[in-house]
Amino acid sequence: MAKLKTNSGAKKRLALTGSGKIKRKHAYHSHILTKKTKKQKRNLDHFAILEKADLHRVKELLVI
Repeated sequence: MAKLKTNSGAKKRLALTGSGKIKRKHAYHSHILTKKTKKQKRNLDHFAILEKADLHRVKELLVI
C-alpha cells in the first residue's frame, strides 16, 4: 500500500507542540482590523490549542 500524504494546507496552518498537542492560529485577524479593539486584536494574536472534537479529523490530515 502507498504511503499517505500529509495535507499541504493543514501542514502550513497547524503545528505540533512538544507534548503532542496541535496548535492553531485564531481566525478574524487578517483584515478589517480598524473596527476591532486593541484588546481583541491582541487576544487573537496568540496561538490556541485545537479542541478535542476536531482532533481526530486533523490528525488524519497531518498523518500523525
